Amino acid sequence: MPIDPKIHYASLDELSLDPTNPRLGRNNAGRAVTQARVLDLMMDWKLDELATSFLESGFWPQEALLVVEEKLYGKPALVVVEGNRRLAALRYLHDALAGESASRKWEEIARAQHPPRELFERIPYIKLGSRDDIEAFLGFRHVTGIMEWRPAEKAEYIARLIENSGMTYREVMRKIGSKTPVVRRHYISYRLLLQMEEQEDISLEKVEEKFSVLYLSLRTAGTQKYLQIDIDAEPEKAKHPVPRERLQQLANFALWLFGNDRTAPIVKESRQVDAFGVILESKNAVDYLERSERPSFETAFRLAGGDEPELIKLIERAADDIEAALSRVHLYVKSKKVQLAVARVGQDAVQLLKIFPDIQNTVMKDVG
Repeated sequence: MPIDPKIHYASLDELSLDPTNPRLGRNNAGRAVTQARVLDLMMDWKLDELATSFLESGFWPQEALLVVEEKLYGKPALVVVEGNRRLAALRYLHDALAGESASRKWEEIARAQHPPRELFERIPYIKLGSRDDIEAFLGFRHVTGIMEWRPAEKAEYIARLIENSGMTYREVMRKIGSKTPVVRRHYISYRLLLQMEEQEDISLEKVEEKFSVLYLSLRTAGTQKYLQIDIDAEPEKAKHPVPRERLQQLANFALWLFGNDRTAPIVKESRQVDAFGVILESKNAVDYLERSERPSFETAFRLAGGDEPELIKLIERAADDIEAALSRVHLYVKSKKVQLAVARVGQDAVQLLKIFPDIQNTVMKDVG
């Protein structure tokens, strides 16, 4: 019987926070992480809102924690797999009521009103046979649902499903209610992060801070081409996304996208990620980036021809405006202001045509 549908009750000290919770972060989670450390890491998880709700309404049975019984710190324990925020809120509230507030905010919450009777003695929970029994629920509710995880946490969770449970992309997709290409890109971006961790000249801390930018970059053909990443690779072939012979390019890529302690990234914001992909598709632009000590994003983008679409828009907009003016300008032939504006347009048009002599000859023949 993997799930016992009966609601059980336990006191606060009988329940343990989950030190392997992916939301703690890849470098913080682990079975040896103490309960005090887990609680500290959860400090900013908006626990005060839950605590206020508990003071007003108590702990409803339909919000029961989902628990597994397993060894923790060398002895059997009831570990909360789903509901860690609720348990952490109770811990902080209990300490505040006992005069050991973590902050002034918790002091104010504790003074607001008395807790319901047995709030800390009868905490409802449902017992699970194993963590696998709750994976689908956790995946859908947190990865895709109303309490969405951050990109790095989502990618690590997906990688855990694939590598620990042996799931395919499609099976994970069904578990978490996402799309297969999204699952695949999360997995490959996480494996790329681990590959970066192996390189000494990459600032992994800065990469992790902007993991969503790494994830977004993988959708561009330029990133895939420059790093030679097969974005359609199955899990067994995606564990090392970048071939060994492209590791220097991986270091370059990380520096341009994330920077390090000495050098700022050339990509300043996530809105530039697609344009960065255009740059990486251009040999001229890449050569410029690789040979320059302090390359400029704007220069690289120009070398890649990235500003051509915008230039075309400018010229076409000017042509549209002139065509609109031609329908009424004959009514203002004596206007000095209109004459000055026409002179400016004429001078600019002459300069533009000089850049394209073939077009200039054709235009002159047409008007002749």
